[in-house]
Amino acid sequence: MTTQRARRPGPSVRTRVVEHTDAAPLEREDRLITEEPLEIRVRTAALPARRAWVTMRTPGHDFELAAGWLVNEGLATADALAQVAYCTDTDLAPEQEFNVVTVTLAGTTADLPHRHVAASAGSSACGVCGKDSVADALSTRAAAPWPGSRPAPEVVRRLPESLRERQTLFARTGGVHAAGLADADGTMLVVREDVGRHNAVDKVVGARVLAGDPPAAACLVLSGRVGFELVQKAAASGIGSIVAVGAPTSLAARLADEAGIDLWGFTSPGRSVRYS
Repeated sequence: MTTQRARRPGPSVRTRVVEHTDAAPLEREDRLITEEPLEIRVRTAALPARRAWVTMRTPGHDFELAAGWLVNEGLATADALAQVAYCTDTDLAPEQEFNVVTVTLAGTTADLPHRHVAASAGSSACGVCGKDSVADALSTRAAAPWPGSRPAPEVVRRLPESLRERQTLFARTGGVHAAGLADADGTMLVVREDVGRHNAVDKVVGARVLAGDPPAAACLVLSGRVGFELVQKAAASGIGSIVAVGAPTSLAARLADEAGIDLWGFTSPGRSVRYS
């Protein structure tokens, strides 16, 4: 008997739709962004693999997502990531083979912080999930403030367009968020897309970490609004500024100010508003 290997899920799927306008209904093919769960497990020499988080995500760059999430949550430093791999447990159903990632950390950490123990789970739009309190979240910082130059206003205004040019999944589906890391001159270092805005940020940080580069950068560029959790991730990675197409929340602006992060919202080629 031959065992059929699981097929890695793609970032989008085909579907049939009927488009209604003033003209006759038109049946055509369309694409939907894929949304599937990803379970992140953590293992050390003293800790057998256990679930740390479950999030709904767009398949692709899963190792980057896991690595970036661990760094942004303060559970690991970049140099502590010994291995990232898909789980090979024999009790996994074939369709889940590529939906579980195990991260092996160097060192002998005895346990995970309590908010990441047991059946931790989050949606693709998770906010301040699992935090004991806002005060605790505000005090979380895993990196020193960005020491270098930051984008000038004229550079800020062109960053969303530069991000949009690299949003290939959005062009095909219209259903994903994007995040990018850029230098002070506006050069995009890495861009990632995901159904969850938080996942997109974790992916760009993870891409840097797994490439052997520091997660810190002059600027994080976002395709939508700015919530508290996104500023917290930027602070944890030592990012100097955030440029967003949409508006920030009050708590996002407060944290950016306290963390020394330049926060820009409502950014377009002709306008951007600075909040901190």
